[in-house]
Amino acid sequence: MMAPTIRPGGSMRAILVGEALGSFLLFACVVGSGVMAERLAGGNVAVALIGNVGAIAAMLYVLIAMLGPISGAHFNPAVTIVTRLRGEGTWASGAAMMAVQLLAGIAGVWCAHAMFDLPILQFSGHVRGGAGQWLGEYIATFGLLLTVLLTGRHRPEAVPACVALYITAACWFTSSTSFANPTLTFARSLTDTFDGIALASVPAFVAAQLAGALCAHWVDRAMHPAP
Repeated sequence: MMAPTIRPGGSMRAILVGEALGSFLLFACVVGSGVMAERLAGGNVAVALIGNVGAIAAMLYVLIAMLGPISGAHFNPAVTIVTRLRGEGTWASGAAMMAVQLLAGIAGVWCAHAMFDLPILQFSGHVRGGAGQWLGEYIATFGLLLTVLLTGRHRPEAVPACVALYITAACWFTSSTSFANPTLTFARSLTDTFDGIALASVPAFVAAQLAGALCAHWVDRAMHPAP
């Protein structure tokens, strides 16, 4: 879930603050809206997913439009890695961004727990696995990165809407409900709520996500060879 709009225009400090703020709000939204949706859905999982996905898409649009010009609005190590492979920034700055995404994202999950009077420290028992779900994560991340790369190249002003719309669709058409973000996947192992994933399920999900992101990078390069 999550992606850049245009190249960041701020200082390194501004970039890190932007990534921290965006990751915090996005991850808090993912977990908090899941809790709210589940409580109000009366046991109807489809209704809960509609509420959860709608809130995530809305938050993505706002965060990308607001923070894209400052940090690039990655909020996702898969996006950060691909931008580095494309020669944007340095690997040192990328590592700093990914560290901030992780720490701020975990803080967002804990804040969601606090808002809903849940135990702050939790571990998910929701096992997610199997070839179908791994393929789902591969497709979800592949499509997300293609949306970011191609829309960002040809219609950068449309990236916030396109990313939000893609995530809305991917949450429904992929078997995994589209985590599409290694940091978010790990952070969701720390919540035993509607959006949780067991820690044992995280490595395979992350591997599928990175494979999908790299494939999107290669496809974009095939269509737009580097000078």
